[in-house]
Amino acid sequence: MVLLTFNIVNMTSATKKVVEISLEERIKITEDNIKSILRILDLHDVRATFFIDLSIAEKLQNLIKAISGRGHEIAFYNLNTGISEIERIKKMTEDLLEKQIRGIRQKDFKLSLSELKLLGFNYISNIDNANILFPFKRLKRNTEITEEEGLSIIPESISPYSQLPYNDFVFQVLPMKYYENMVFETLKSDEFVLIYLNSWQFTDFKKYPFKVPFYRNYSSGKKMEDKLEALLSWINEKELATSRMKDYIF
Repeated sequence: MVLLTFNIVNMTSATKKVVEISLEERIKITEDNIKSILRILDLHDVRATFFIDLSIAEKLQNLIKAISGRGHEIAFYNLNTGISEIERIKKMTEDLLEKQIRGIRQKDFKLSLSELKLLGFNYISNIDNANILFPFKRLKRNTEITEEEGLSIIPESISPYSQLPYNDFVFQVLPMKYYENMVFETLKSDEFVLIYLNSWQFTDFKKYPFKVPFYRNYSSGKKMEDKLEALLSWINEKELATSRMKDYIF
């Protein structure tokens, strides 16, 4: 099973020279990136899970409704939001969609399992930092779903052969043929492959002069769209099953 997920986050990097990009403009860039992703998913009839950054969820209500309306799952991505604010945004979004939000993703800032359970979440999909040295940081990890305090804990996937994780950075820099082989070989030994990408990776950095490391500029924007299209075409060609996170877990 391929679990395709996207982190919906604003580009927070500074800009080059004297160019300023306002919060509203950054929101618009994020919305445009998501619309490109949705177009590609629709084209290949693949459903995914979108983890919305809680700090901008209130500004993306129309987009969230559009994502859910196309059959994708809405979950939350918590960068540094406190319990009371998460509870408020979760209720607001559930009222908007008339659906329960089951999942949450965390990275550096992690709330306790008991706190998240009380908020009504059913699963947690935590991720690590992804940078140029990350693939060499840890070569082994548990890739099985576990249960703790009534919550399903979904780990990041890692290739048992190359030992590379399936994070946003690895997808961006690896040649697609190598990445496809990695997915295929992993599915021979693991029940699922969890892939995650960031919405900001689809930004055209020639048009928007953000300061990003050279390895993050590589294969970004339209090239990321092309890579995602190539991956989904390959998934359909090989008749690999895909699923939203909540459907696979429950």
